[in-house]
Amino acid sequence: MAREDTFRQAREHLAGLTDEQLQARFWELAQQVVDPLVELARTNTSPSIERSVLMRMGVDSLTCMAVVSGCEKRGLLGHGAGNVVLHCSEVWGCSVTEAAARLALTGGTGWETVESKWGGAL
Repeated sequence: MAREDTFRQAREHLAGLTDEQLQARFWELAQQVVDPLVELARTNTSPSIERSVLMRMGVDSLTCMAVVSGCEKRGLLGHGAGNVVLHCSEVWGCSVTEAAARLALTGGTGWETVESKWGGAL
């Protein structure tokens, strides 16, 4: 079976574009492909995903569990546990692991910093 060559027909609408216009069109289409994926990632998370993010930030497993649990309890999981820890790290002027450890302490000191930024819920 011979394949019909449709290349010339398919590219007619692009034929008059400059290289810059083609590049802009490429990035526009690429953004259209990625936008739903970004939205999906932004709106769908789970405690295991958030623990995984914290572990990749260098936080140990037990601390990850405590921080994610604290985020979950306060309705902040959608903001991202890593984002919460990073925010605290910046406000407190300490490392990410120190900030996570402070949030994970029994009684959870430091959550007022988080709640002052996000109000305790999404």
